[in-house]
Amino acid sequence: MNRELLDKLTWKKEVYRMWKKGLAAWEKYRSAVRVCRDVTRKAKACLELNRARDIKDNKKGFFKCISRKRKTRENVGPLLNEVGALVTEDAEKAELLNAFFASVFTPKAGPQEPQTLEVGERAWSKEDSPLIEEDWVRDHLGKHDTHRSMGPDGMHPRVLRELADVIAKPLSIIFEKSWRTGEGPEDWRKASVTPVLKKGKKEDPGNYRPVTLTSIPGKVMEQLILDVISKHVE
Repeated sequence: MNRELLDKLTWKKEVYRMWKKGLAAWEKYRSAVRVCRDVTRKAKACLELNRARDIKDNKKGFFKCISRKRKTRENVGPLLNEVGALVTEDAEKAELLNAFFASVFTPKAGPQEPQTLEVGERAWSKEDSPLIEEDWVRDHLGKHDTHRSMGPDGMHPRVLRELADVIAKPLSIIFEKSWRTGEGPEDWRKASVTPVLKKGKKEDPGNYRPVTLTSIPGKVMEQLILDVISKHVE
């Protein structure tokens, strides 16, 4: 909705009121309708073009625009369980998909017992420099994409980016403790999982793949770990 379109729509309403009172001809009103229709189509085309051009910086806006044009919203339909019966209840479908995703998951290594804080601190002397610098955290938060969706912890990326100067220090402390003890916060290990159909029949749970939405602070810590490992390898 730009200024030009708003003015045209206001003008069309005014012409319509005049026609109802017998102060304007029907052709004048029809002309106003055609002008508004052309301006509306032009504005929509401009919006779609801008969404396509800015897809790298605003993916959320692009897919939101695409979703509006879809006539139906695809949900997970009935699924076949182990005995071949159709499952229609949402809770049962969620459990069925969860069981399948868990069955195909193979960890690369066995689980490692997390260290206590005291054990982790003894492995580091007082002269050791901190693993996480506050500036690193501030820089990563300042570059974060504000159009991304927030994770299950409810922390929006825009809030994290605008408050980077305030929360960089406490986050760096949490990152430091997590690295030294080998254990991350429980909220950062939670994820919202959405099943997405990849191929084949919709009734087969094996044709779905999980797409996860995790905590943004957890993603920032993962990025810091990646940077440190990449620098070490280089």
